[in-house]
Amino acid sequence: MVTDDRSGVATPANSSVSSELRVRVDQAACTGDGLCVTRAPSVFEHDVDGLAYVKTDTGELLTQPGAKVLVPLPLLDAVIDAADECPGDCIYVERPDGTLEAGPGS
Repeated sequence: MVTDDRSGVATPANSSVSSELRVRVDQAACTGDGLCVTRAPSVFEHDVDGLAYVKTDTGELLTQPGAKVLVPLPLLDAVIDAADECPGDCIYVERPDGTLEAGPGS
């Protein structure tokens, strides 16, 4: 029997728990390659301009420059992979204190 508190662990009943990391896309550097959209389509989406943007957990596309969203814990690896492998080096995953976890300069 598991008796420790696992409330912060993503489970089917608790799948939206955040890692507390935030992600943003620098559209000035975005190549529109789509790797991020393929890796984490519930976090990234292309707008009509062909560039990637982040979206909220309700699917709202945030087109303001520098917009950030919390990284859902179940998608943490996919978002970090997208940041590390992005051909445009335009995805930044940041800790709450602003230090980079993944992306250019991390």
